Amino acid sequence: MTPADYGLLQPHLEPVPFTKDMVLEENDKIFTHAFFPNTGVTSIMAITRTGDRVEAGLFGREGMSGMPVLLGADRSPLKTIIQIPGEGYRINVGALREAIEQSRPLHAYLLRFCQAMVAQTAYTTLANVNHPVEVRLARWLLMAHDRTDGDAVTLTHEYMGVMLAVRRPSVTTALHVLEGNRFITATRGTITIRDRSGLEEFSDGSYGPPEAEYTRLIGPFFG
Repeated sequence: MTPADYGLLQPHLEPVPFTKDMVLEENDKIFTHAFFPNTGVTSIMAITRTGDRVEAGLFGREGMSGMPVLLGADRSPLKTIIQIPGEGYRINVGALREAIEQSRPLHAYLLRFCQAMVAQTAYTTLANVNHPVEVRLARWLLMAHDRTDGDAVTLTHEYMGVMLAVRRPSVTTALHVLEGNRFITATRGTITIRDRSGLEEFSDGSYGPPEAEYTRLIGPFFG
């Protein structure tokens, strides 16, 4: 974004730590703040009436929470939580609304991120329908790797099951497949990426198009 547009936001940005499982947006509750991560990974989740969860999308330092505010809404049926801890900034929703009302280019710039997330969500649906768990896990690890520094992704089997909407034994089997191909090394609570290009090929086209859409709309993905 331009320095002038950043200047509309900067006075209202408050530093905030992102702890694991911290809720940024509660489903069906009015938003008070939008968040801009510098580090960490954030999950957007759909939740059933009985409390079952599945990840609909994720973002990190390339994005923001509060997308419904940009679209004229004040809440969402989705829940947004911190999946991998980090830190970043928050801004009061009122200040964000005032900023985008003052600058149409700023509003348009932030809306382009919404479009990139639409593409990501669509490919998540495509992967869930068309690909086995090990391919979906490869895609997810690539996305998490994009948003972390280094090659280690910290996450439990249980949480991966939530993200992929499968039971823990299916996660274990999928990890064994990826380890057997020497794409990763899995230890308790940590997965280390050993062969990223191998993971990308194994993902069978489920990874890449949303990242290309982000590059087209905003700029080089994490470049």
